[in-house]
Order: sequence, then C-alpha cells, then structure tokens
Amino acid sequence: MAEPGLPGSAEAAAAGPQREGRAPLPAGGSSAVWQERTEEVKPDVVQEDDSCSDYGSRDKPGTALGRTVPDGNVLFPDIFHTDHLLFYERFKAYQDYILADCKASEVKEFTAEYLEKVLEPSGWQAVWRTNVFEVLVEVVDVEYSALKAVVQLSEPFLCESRDSTFTLECMRELLELKERQIPLQELWVVYDESGEFDQTALAVEHVRFFYQCIWRTWDEEEEDDFDYFVRCVEPRLRLHYDILEHRVPSGLVTDYQNLLSQCEELYRKFLNVRNSISSSDSDSEVENVSMVEGLKLYEKIEHLKQKLKLIENPLLRYVFGYQKYSGLQAKGLRPTGTKITHVVSSTMMSSLLQSLIRDKLCPESCGEELEIQFHNDPLAAVNACYEGDRVIICPGHYVVDGVFCIADSVEIEGYGLSDDIVIEKQGEGDNFVDCTGANIRISNLKLVQHDAVEGILNVHHGKTTLENCVLQCETTGITVRTSAELLMKNSDLYGAKGAGVEIYPGSTCTLLNNGIHHCKEGILIKNFLDEHYDIPRITMCNNVIHNNEGYGVVLVRPAMPSDVKDASAEQTKGNTQPTQSDDGTACVEGFSQELPECLTDELELYEQAKISEQTEGSYKIKIELEAISAKKSQMHKKRLSELGITEADDNLMSQEMFVSIEGNQFKWNGKGSFGTFLF
Repeated sequence: MAEPGLPGSAEAAAAGPQREGRAPLPAGGSSAVWQERTEEVKPDVVQEDDSCSDYGSRDKPGTALGRTVPDGNVLFPDIFHTDHLLFYERFKAYQDYILADCKASEVKEFTAEYLEKVLEPSGWQAVWRTNVFEVLVEVVDVEYSALKAVVQLSEPFLCESRDSTFTLECMRELLELKERQIPLQELWVVYDESGEFDQTALAVEHVRFFYQCIWRTWDEEEEDDFDYFVRCVEPRLRLHYDILEHRVPSGLVTDYQNLLSQCEELYRKFLNVRNSISSSDSDSEVENVSMVEGLKLYEKIEHLKQKLKLIENPLLRYVFGYQKYSGLQAKGLRPTGTKITHVVSSTMMSSLLQSLIRDKLCPESCGEELEIQFHNDPLAAVNACYEGDRVIICPGHYVVDGVFCIADSVEIEGYGLSDDIVIEKQGEGDNFVDCTGANIRISNLKLVQHDAVEGILNVHHGKTTLENCVLQCETTGITVRTSAELLMKNSDLYGAKGAGVEIYPGSTCTLLNNGIHHCKEGILIKNFLDEHYDIPRITMCNNVIHNNEGYGVVLVRPAMPSDVKDASAEQTKGNTQPTQSDDGTACVEGFSQELPECLTDELELYEQAKISEQTEGSYKIKIELEAISAKKSQMHKKRLSELGITEADDNLMSQEMFVSIEGNQFKWNGKGSFGTFLF
C-alpha cells in the first residue's frame, strides 16, 4: 500500500516496507530529490512559536551539496561539504527518516535500517579522519548493524599525518587490527559530480552529527517509555543551533560544556565501578564499598543530567534564565576622598558649555565646588567613576563596543530629552548594562541594543533607579535578579524578544508610569513558590502594557500536587474552572479552597464588580500573586509542623509579597492581560 500523500509513487515503492511513524525515503541518489522533499515539509518543521529563532530555515532553499577542497595534501580528492546543513534539514531527517518514534534502546536499530535504504554498500571512496592522520580509503562493504564500513586502502596510497611513522605498512597493520571496519562517523565521502553518492554523503553526515552532538553515552540506559526524538534529540538539536547563532549567553555555553564533560567523566567511573561489582562473586567488604561508591556516583550523575536537561530545553532555559555570577568589584571612594563630575560630549560648543555651567556645574546649583573631567565616550566616563561620582552625557549619538559595568553608587544622567541622548551598542556581546552598585541612578537616556544574547540591563545587586529613559531591546529587556531592587518610572521599553521585565524571586521591583510594549511577554515573574526562594515585593502603578505578543504579565511557578487534587475535587462537584478565561487570561487552578478568608472575600468582590477592561488586569494579577503567597505560607507552616514545631509563628511569614498593583492599562496583548505558566 502506498504511503498516504504519495499514492503509487515511485518513492513509496522504492522505500519498501516502513516502520510505523516513519516517512518513506526519497528514491534515487540525487540530492535534488532530498532537497525537494525537505522543501515540501519545511513549513511544518518548526511548529512552536519561534519568531525570534528561525534557525536559518526561513526564505532559504534546501542546502545544496557542495565540495570542500582539502587544506593539506593537494593530492587528496575533494570531499562532500555536508557540515553546513540547516536546522530544519537535520530536524526532518531525524524525525521522519531515521529515528521517528523510537525509544532510546532502539536508536542503533533504527539508524541501521535507515542506512540500509540509502547508503551505497560499496564502490565509493572516503577520507578516514582521526586526530592523528587522514588517509584515503575505498569502501567495499557496510556492516549496517555495527554502523561501520569495511574498507581497504586506495591506490595510490595517500596519507597525511602529524607523525611520519604512518607508512603504508603501518596503515595496513592498523586496518588488520580493526578487521578493516571503520566507524561511519570517521569517514568523509569523496565528492562525485554524478550525484550517485549524494545520499550516501548525507547519510554519513547524519550519523556523524548525531553521535558527535546529540547522543550521550548514558542515553541507552534511560527509561524506554518516552519518544527519544521528542525527549532528547529535538531540544539538543535546537540548543546546538542556538549556540551557533549566538542565542545563548557565552557563560551558559561554557557551563553546559563543563557539565557535559563532568557527567561523561563520572559516567565512565560509574561504569568501571559497576563492572567491577558485576564481575565479583564474593560478598566482600570491598564490594560493599564499591556499591556505596557507585550509588554516590549515580546520584551525582543524575544531578548533572537534570542541569543539562534544564539548559537543553528551550522553554525552561527561557523561564529560569542564566544565574550568572557577577564578579564586579566596587572601587569605593577615591583615596583622596573627592567626587568627580564626568561630562561626556562628542563635540563641546561654547553655547553648550555655558548651558551646562548654568544648569549643572555652577557652585550655586550644586552647593559646592566641583572637579570636572571631560570625555567623548560614555563608556570611558563610567569606567573612570568611583563611589559617588556623577556622569552627565550631552546630546548626541554615541556608539559603544563594550559593557557598562557599574559596581559603585554613581549617577548617570542625560542633559536633555532622552531621545536626544542615544547610546547604541555595536558588536556581539552578552550584556549591555550590568548593575551591582548599592544605589545607581540612570536618567534621560535612550539605550539601543543590537546582536545581544542577554538583556539590555541587568540588576544583579543593590538598587538601580531608571527614570525618563527609552530602552530599545533585542533580547530580554530588564532583569531584576534575586536580592536586587529596581525602581523604573516614566520610561519606555520595547522590542524585547523575551520579556520586557523579568522579576526574580527575592527581588524588589517598582514600576511607575511606564510603557512596556511590543515584547514577547510584557512582565515575567519567576517562580517563588519553592522553599528556598523569598517572596518578591512588586509595585506596579499606572503602567501601560500593550501590544505584547503573549501576556501582559505572566507568572511562572511549578505545578503542585494540590493543583491536581483540587482540580479533581472541583470536577467531582461538577464545578470546573478552566485554565484560561474567555478573554485569553490564564487563571490559577485549585487555590480557591485554600485562600484566607480575607482573600476569598476580595475575590468574590472582584468577581461581582464590573471593572473596565483596562484595569481588570491589575486585579487579576494582584489576586493571583496574593493567592500564591498564601499558598507559600501554608507550605511553610506545614513544613514546620512536620519538623515538630507545633506553634508556627505567624509573623515568620508576615512579610508577604508586597503587592501594589493599581491603575495599570493592558491593551492588545496577544494572549490577554495575565497568565500563569505551570512547569
């Protein structure tokens, strides 16, 4: 029976019987057929909302197979250039043709079946590459089940190595030791203009990429009750291309690589310990010690694997962010004890200087004699600051290539309207403005960010005040880290591909009279329900949050067992509560039965009141946050009770989330004013 959608086609006939869930393979050896198929399925590849990350897949045809000229020995033939495939090409190959819905333990079997259909069994040449040498070989057979090719040395003998000892005789002996079987991922197919070996080159590339970038040595021992492609291949593939396209902070990439190396090393040790136990028949003390050591290694490996999965998952990577260590060191006061006013201007005209002296620099307006330094670069001026210094930036368009690292309490202000004082970041980099000072003030500036990975402004520690500023973002807008404080007022923020403002647990965030618009999400409040997190203090008054792709405000929190229990109880009573209201605003499940009486009364009043659409979001946000705050209080008291502390101190949790959410307007947000993301 022909494959659905391809009735009676030659491709379906050539593909033969198919494993359930796998698409038929394109027939013929030409890469044009492969490209045509990938073009057909291209719109269905990225089904998630990846507007900010198209992985190079939009408005581009399928990658044509080119040739690569060897750098070294000019006698070596050209090879197929296959390592530049686009995301959707690899995605579709693994999803439809190679892995489909296989389990982790079936990966090798599925891959072997795929190779049997597309790989030429003999008659093609390849370059065998290792870290030490390259040698030209000819493939005479393929051991599909072992994912290896049976090869012989080509004539004439061509070899290039770091060590001159790799002679013809040495290579023959090496091949004999390997029984002439070479892993396919170590072979690079020699280019052939006829197109006969195009699919062979692609198949070898898919195997090589999979075992180098996707497969983990511990994958086969994972549970077999899930789809391996969905659980492991897709997130790792997306992470690979996110890193290639500089969408992941460099620090997070380094952390991921270090975690991967640590996990691989521990897993090797674990295998050695396990093998030593299984090979021993005695119940000796040494074996017991080995078992304890094995359990400890296993726990460490599982912990590292969870961290890896957190980074590999694009949604969790966005939700939790990168807890970057900020090692900025404050300079403190100058040894002389003086404070300096830094004036930044690309050109200083006499009229501008007179205005500056009159408005900002005269002793009468400042109350004291000033020491002044002049700069033409705002980054140089900030870097020259000590505790208590002041930076005045004159109108102009300043282009900087670097990061503003502000570790002392300084004041940075524009002299004029914010749209007239523009600081634009050029060049790739993770950050634009990092704040760790105790009391930092930034006012009357426009910050423009390009080609960034992290947000436009990160408040790591201390308090940062942002007033009368415009922030044109490309990634996340402002991030308020744990224990940090942000006061943002009379400012405009737009263009963030993540959230306009990210509020971490334990932080303090005050937003007054701001506009936050045209971002992926307006404001994102991160999980604070965990016992290790403190409750954030949030004030939002008279803000206009509009035209965001998702929600105006979204709260991220874990799904608790009580959520499921309460939802089931409500369904039993026939009173179900949807997770999303008709106006697109997500609601909390299961908290109504556990709310304090005062909150229940407020909720009832809210439901009965006829509130305008523009202010309705403020009430929903306030009630939701207070409900979860009450939930956290109950969890804390329950833990005290389990520890035998029968009289829980009500004042212990009296410092609830300080919520003042009044007068905000939510307009034209794609999913509504407020939503809750459960993970």
